[in-house]
Amino acid sequence: MSRVAARLCQERAAADGLGSNRNAIKYLKQDYEALKQQCLQAGTLFKDEEFPACPSTLGYRDLGPYSFKTQGIVWKRPTELCANPQFIVGGATRTDVCQGELGDCWLLAAIASLTLNPDILYRVVPKAQSFQRDYAGIFHFQFWQYGEWVDVVVDDRLPTRNGKLLFVHSEEGNEFWSALLEKAYAKLNSSYEALIGGSTIEGFEDFTGGISESYELRRAPSNLYQIIQKALRAGSLLGCSIDITSASEIEAITSLKLVKGHAYSVTGAEEVYYRGRLEKLVRLRNPWGEVEWTGAWSDNAPEWNYIDPKQKQTLDKQVDDGEFWMAFSDFQRQFTRLEICNLTPDTLTSNEVNRWDLTLFNGQWRRGSTAGGCQNYQATYWTNPQFKIRLEEPDDDHEGSLNEPCCTILVGLMQKYRRRQKKMGEALLSIGYSLYELENHTDIHMNRAFFARNQPVARSDPYINLREVSSRMKLPQGEYLIVPSTFEPYKNGEFCLRVFSEKKAKTQIIGDVVSAKPYEPHVDNKDTDDEFKALFQKLSGEDCEVTAIKLKTILNQVLAKRKDIKSDGFNINTCREMISLLDTNGTGTLGLVEFKTLWMKIQKYLEIYKRVDSDYSGTIDSHEMRNALREAGFMLNDQMQHSIVIRYACSKLSIDFDGFVACMIRLETLFKVFHLLDKKKSGVIQLSLAEWLCCTLV
Repeated sequence: MSRVAARLCQERAAADGLGSNRNAIKYLKQDYEALKQQCLQAGTLFKDEEFPACPSTLGYRDLGPYSFKTQGIVWKRPTELCANPQFIVGGATRTDVCQGELGDCWLLAAIASLTLNPDILYRVVPKAQSFQRDYAGIFHFQFWQYGEWVDVVVDDRLPTRNGKLLFVHSEEGNEFWSALLEKAYAKLNSSYEALIGGSTIEGFEDFTGGISESYELRRAPSNLYQIIQKALRAGSLLGCSIDITSASEIEAITSLKLVKGHAYSVTGAEEVYYRGRLEKLVRLRNPWGEVEWTGAWSDNAPEWNYIDPKQKQTLDKQVDDGEFWMAFSDFQRQFTRLEICNLTPDTLTSNEVNRWDLTLFNGQWRRGSTAGGCQNYQATYWTNPQFKIRLEEPDDDHEGSLNEPCCTILVGLMQKYRRRQKKMGEALLSIGYSLYELENHTDIHMNRAFFARNQPVARSDPYINLREVSSRMKLPQGEYLIVPSTFEPYKNGEFCLRVFSEKKAKTQIIGDVVSAKPYEPHVDNKDTDDEFKALFQKLSGEDCEVTAIKLKTILNQVLAKRKDIKSDGFNINTCREMISLLDTNGTGTLGLVEFKTLWMKIQKYLEIYKRVDSDYSGTIDSHEMRNALREAGFMLNDQMQHSIVIRYACSKLSIDFDGFVACMIRLETLFKVFHLLDKKKSGVIQLSLAEWLCCTLV
């Protein structure tokens, strides 16, 4: 229950603007300004107890406490490493990001690209941080995390060996912003080791909140060079890499001095006149710094002798150590993949600057309720979270016929927190999504029959274990259903789904409506025949009232005779709740009419239970519970479906009959109490603590 309450508080805070870059969430509730002032007043240097200078901060396996790789490591502050430490020397540049002993080149490539755009850089690296003025050993950085910005505080104790920084460092021996940024990002992901291996896209997105696209260079569109130029002009971040085919190729160096499995930044794209024709060039940077391309257009290559000397001089000035030029044709042959993080995605589709419309949904896949797997698993696929998008306005420069104008959307599905969970053995899930055309306006969660008769009109690339999968698509005007899923069912995970559209699009979560119209039999003394009255008198005794203990005995005697349903028997708490639901005079017992009403309800629930039990097992699968609830008159959202599975399903995700009835009675009670308290029929109630406790104890 506390987890649900925390999520509700988070959603309300976000609605008030918390999580924006101007009002970032304080990670682990650490307030940079307050902590800094405490240290200054006390005359002490900050020691971060949330990310201490100890072995667990380094890692859990390869960098674990007993690993030979962590022997001889000493944590030191910059003031202990040099006489005049600086946060930033002469502005942040690409040469401030040199790789150390940590395999996080993907992150360093993103940081290096970050320095090309000061506006973005200083959103991540707040200004007014210094080792001179008001120095207290504390620094802070801001990162985008799944739709919200978080402010991460760190102390400046850094891992060293033999008096030198172990991980990322600047060519300037007294500059420390990049090392502290890496530490803050390691803290966000639980350890330095958690940063080993990844895609530059991940760093791009966490530094910008942008959305990324990936191109396989040998299957790239014909206008890729123009896309690169336009993206660079727009301040977008670009990275590239060479895929490896085996573990032995990791960081292997080719004959032309390119590093396989290594992340490079793309930092420039220029055209030059070479022997009477235009030659397209791209500029790349290796975070290692010292290993550079030796092919055509590399440093001191003969090709430079055949272009305008002034242009050569200009391009030479733009290159720092570790950077090099190469022909675009060689780039496409030598590299495998290009990744672009779009800060303003419209710059890649139109020469005009248009503001894209963005919608972000947060969702969960939960075993037994919303983790339905891909389309291969027809029995459960339909239970995945569902989202609707309505495209009403075509692009200004739409493609397609005039009778069928198209709308451009960019859909990104990102799984959350998986890097942070690496130390617990949790790997990235294989994820993907499909879009289906909706012919009828509906807000109801689509059932299995819908997916049996409808094929996707668009989908992401084949399921893959990346943090985010995204694709750009053009669709005719209309309504579409987006279904994000893992490849296999029963996989727990959290995700955010982002939809960028060139024009305003209407979006909503499907099945988010919560309502109830449970079966309400109308019974009075006239409706009760003599045979039932005689049975009731026999069961209830002389006082003609059924207590919870008597009700438990009666119901379990009936259940024991049924061989077509499985049950452990009703417990006393469920029987008390049944009485609470129907006890109109507050006696804590059931009279004849009340007992008859309950009996008819149970008979109705038995009909539904047997109808939903499609395999005649005597129990219902937790995924089938969604259908059962709908037949019983309850419309519940995904979060409530998951809560029901946690409370009423067994470890094998099945729900027996007594659990099913207990769930129905509980839901009826909750809805009944809410509607009694919602006197204004506004859908919102306010309760004092005492009232809240009384309601939850019903």
